[in-house]
This record gives sequence, C-alpha cells and structure tokens, in this order.
Amino acid sequence: MKLLITNIKELLQVRDTEIDKVSGAAMAELPKINNAWLLIENNLITDYGSMDNCPDIENSNTIDATGKTVLPAWCDSHTHIVYAGNREQEFVDRINGLSYEVIASRGGGILNSAKKLNETSEEELYQQSKVRLEEVMQQGSGAVEIKSGYGLTIDAELKMLRVIKRLREEYPIAIKATFLGAHAFPAEYKENHSGYIDLIVNEMLPKIAEEKLADYIDAFCETGYFSVEETERIMEAGKKYGLQAKIHVNQFTAINGIEACVKHNALSVDHLEIVTDEDIEVLKNSSTMPVALPTCSFFISIPYTPARRMIDAGLPLALATDFNPGTTPSGNMNLVVATACIKMKMTPEEAINAATINGAYAMGISKTHGSIAKGKRANLIITQPLSSYYQLPYAFGSNLIDTVIIEGKTI
Repeated sequence: MKLLITNIKELLQVRDTEIDKVSGAAMAELPKINNAWLLIENNLITDYGSMDNCPDIENSNTIDATGKTVLPAWCDSHTHIVYAGNREQEFVDRINGLSYEVIASRGGGILNSAKKLNETSEEELYQQSKVRLEEVMQQGSGAVEIKSGYGLTIDAELKMLRVIKRLREEYPIAIKATFLGAHAFPAEYKENHSGYIDLIVNEMLPKIAEEKLADYIDAFCETGYFSVEETERIMEAGKKYGLQAKIHVNQFTAINGIEACVKHNALSVDHLEIVTDEDIEVLKNSSTMPVALPTCSFFISIPYTPARRMIDAGLPLALATDFNPGTTPSGNMNLVVATACIKMKMTPEEAINAATINGAYAMGISKTHGSIAKGKRANLIITQPLSSYYQLPYAFGSNLIDTVIIEGKTI
C-alpha cells in the first residue's frame, strides 16, 4: 500500500545523511522542508521533497496536510508502563508533606507497586497495561522502552516481561524490554543485599535469557537503593547474557554512578536531576546517552535535569516520560517536550531532537526510527494546523495531534 502526504506546511527532522544522535550545538538544528510531500510504501518512508516536484503516484491513498506539521513519532526510551493498580494515596501523601524517601521507608513506593503486582494475574496485568500503551500511541509515541521491576520475585519479574513480550507481539509500536529486577530490595532482603543480587544474577537472569524476554538490563543506582558496586555487579552479569545496561542514576544524589555506567558502556543513564561537573566530563566523548525525565521532576517536585549545562558542554540529551504509577503517571511525550522547554530552557528544536532521534538512540533503534529518512519506519505525527512547530510546546495543554501513523498505518 502506498500513502502520499501532500501540502505539508513543515516536514521536520529530515535527515538525508545517516546519523544516530545529535549533541551539543547540533541539537539546536532541526532540518525541515517547507511545503513538502512524503511517500510511504507499506511500513517505510520511501521518498519526500518539496511540493514543487511532487510526483503523481498511481494507486496511492492521499492525505492533504495543508497547514499541518509532520514529524517523526516520539521515541520514549524510559517507561514502566506494565504495572498493577495505582499509587494515588501516595500522591496525596506528598501533597501533605511526605517525601518520596519517607513514603518508601513506610513500605510505599516501589514495594507498594510490587505487592500489588504480585497479587495481580498475568492476564489482568496485560489488560491494564495495554490500555496505557494504546493511550501513548494516540499521543504520538511510535516507540517505547518498557521496564520490569515491580515484581522483585522470580515469578513476578518473569510475569512482567512476558506481558511486555505480548504487547510487542500484538501492537505495531516498537517496544524494547528492560529487566529491572534491581529496582529495590524486597523487605526480606533489606539486610541481605548480596542475597538478593545473587537471586538476580544466578536465578532471574538465566531464566530471562532462556525465554529471550529482555533487550537491556537496569538498576536503580541511588543512595538507599543499589550502590555503585552493586550496580556494577548487575551490569557485569547482564553483559554475560548480551544485555547492555540502561541505568537509573543521579535522581536524588550523585554517588559516582555515572562514571561506573560509562566504564561499563551503558547505552543510557537516566534521570540525572543531580549532575556534577565531574559527571559531565565523564560523559564527554562516551557513547552513553544522558536521558532526562522532566515530568517526573514536575510531578514529585524535585530538581530538573540541568539541560543547558549539559548541552552547552557538548553533550547529547534525550527526553522520556518515566511513565510509572508512583512518580510520573503519564506517558504523554507532548507534555515532556513542553516541560523541557518551559522548565529546562531547552529550545523547541533541542527538545524535539531529544524526543525523536536521541530517544531512538537511547533504546538502540536510531537506524530505523527517530527521523525522516528514506528506508526508516513510517512512524509519524501529523499535527492540527499550526502557526509553526513552536506551537507544540507553547500550547502545552492542547492536543495538537491530528493523526498518528505507526508502521505505515493510521491508528
């Protein structure tokens, strides 16, 4: 099937040359074609250009995008979409003055979600999770990474990863699965950290590898959770099964976790609300993508990732939602892009680059997703008529999406 989109006011993120990410000053550059057309055949972008030379394509469907912007679908490289229930009470507890750390110390937080997940059947977990996945697709996400980590037992972690696998099989959106058994220490291992890590390394990982349920491995490297040394042990174990690291780090404190992640060739380091000059130096000239999660900062009132310092130092940056029940119960990448502009002082160009090509890099799919290029997947957002693409973050509370195309099909 051929689909021709014509009269596009602005075709954004057009990359004729193959790139896998953009860094530093290049993040302020967003290549575009005004008054453009784009051709899709089956699930791929096959051609595009100016309306001055728009071809006459036989046997094609046509979408007239007069006044509208077309850009790659969002690439959300950090989510926890598969979870059970919610944590609404903790939301109210924070309003009443309790911190995330205090709530966690009382058995809330991740352990609360783990309790609910262990009590939920695999089928019910799938039914709850697919509703969220369908919602983020409608909001323009064409690729997502989904983590386990609310199981914290062998059976429950496998249950989460099997649900992720089923979502990947039944929906056209690109999905990457990350094993996050090292999300928190279960209560019974509170005083026996090495025992729980032994469980992850010696029992969970072999079964996950046997069923081919994960693409990446993660750990919550943070004061009160997994130390740098414990995180390194988990990264090393993941390597033995071909699982590259994507690590939660520097959310509340800086404990030299970024240096360890770079040393172990982590694909990404995520959160980074606290970043030191030393962290920035370590990230320079590395292949590790820093990932900011601004709607997490918005929701739980913690500092925002210092995007300006990082980009001005020459680093790349990706944006993601952190969609989860406790600290970011939203998978809306449009809000993420707007929040990055409003609160992190990223320009619209930088934010869109961070949410498309750099987001794709942070989940290992930038060769197929994240930009308008011949041969890439036809995952696109067609907006409502806009004055310019600046309206996307400017009108942060409006739904400006007209159509989402994933794998060449309108959803």
